[in-house]
Amino acid sequence: MVTDEKDRASGDVQRSSMERKSLSPVLPTVNPGIAKAEPLKPALHPAIYVMAWISLSSSVIIFNKWLLHSKEFDFPVILTTWHLAFATLMTQILARTTNLLDGRKTVKMTGRVYLRAIVPIGFFFSLSLICGNVTYLYLSVSFIQMLKATTPVAVLLVSWGLGVSAPNMKVLFNVSFIVIGVMIASFGELKFVLTGFLFQVGGIMFEATRLVMVQRLLSSEEYKMDPLVSLYYFAPVCAAMNFAVSIFTELPRLQLSNVLDVGVFTLLANAMVAFGLNVSVVFLIGKTSSLVFALCGVLKDILLVVASMMIWGDPVSPLQFFGYSIALGGLMYYKLGAEQLKEHFAHAGRAWADFGAKRPATRKVAVFGLGAFALLVLLHGVGLSLGPRFPEYLKNSRPPYKYNH
Repeated sequence: MVTDEKDRASGDVQRSSMERKSLSPVLPTVNPGIAKAEPLKPALHPAIYVMAWISLSSSVIIFNKWLLHSKEFDFPVILTTWHLAFATLMTQILARTTNLLDGRKTVKMTGRVYLRAIVPIGFFFSLSLICGNVTYLYLSVSFIQMLKATTPVAVLLVSWGLGVSAPNMKVLFNVSFIVIGVMIASFGELKFVLTGFLFQVGGIMFEATRLVMVQRLLSSEEYKMDPLVSLYYFAPVCAAMNFAVSIFTELPRLQLSNVLDVGVFTLLANAMVAFGLNVSVVFLIGKTSSLVFALCGVLKDILLVVASMMIWGDPVSPLQFFGYSIALGGLMYYKLGAEQLKEHFAHAGRAWADFGAKRPATRKVAVFGLGAFALLVLLHGVGLSLGPRFPEYLKNSRPPYKYNH
């Protein structure tokens, strides 16, 4: 009897539990393969960041040249001060409204570090920016880009001079091709102006000194900064230094009509493009490799030389083409090294062969188009260097810019 009662009781319990289960809401089954979260894909292709950086970097140089030379806004120091003041304002806004400057929270910045590192580095940064902008009043954009190829050589020599690295004859031999190429390009320059050349050399040396000082004073992990965080700290002090220089050189002769002739919105757009370049560098470094960054720099320089020829009709002689080609080759060899260059050339060769096997007609069109474009650019440069436009340019060009003390 007791056993039967226990069985009936257990049966009642099972039925009641089954009834409760049938009355409770039933959740849909989940496919584990579908439920597994897939990794998020990047929002934009890295090529977008590359094109943005090349476009903004080229636009800043062309924009500055157009303002200083074509629009005759002969105030390069004030223009640089305006860029830095705008960058100071924008970095402060971004630091308070976005996470683009969160990297500054890991930088152990103190008053002592600011005075002993940021201020002296900012001093050379200001000088390099001033010299770089003044150069646009004297030299063509194409020749300026050719001279800038010597920046790694200047950095190497300054690092040896300041004792940051030991002299190495093998490295010196590697960079000698850059110097030889730029020397050949300089001999072939048809609009050579010694004053502009000296300003550009000075700007390169100041920039090299700044880079070496960053390596020496801010090389520890606690002071690592991305370009935007670096601008956050350097822009205010550089703006103040440039403004101090402008007080004695350009501000006394600046009039409201000079600003209105150029246009307030034009100056605002110029500062926005310059600041946008710094933002694009942060994304480019984060999305691409050092190889891509180096190749982008070389491509940007080549495009600027071509743009200078097309926009301002700057003559580029065959000797300059030859010299600049040597300099670019030496620059790539110095940045990447022989082994890495061989590896990438072999990979590119295999990719090009595969592309030709799959799409032979497209490859022939590409080869023909690139060859025709290169020939067109070469003939255009030769035509400008030998045609009648160059003597007319010398005759009608305005005199070089001079400071009024």
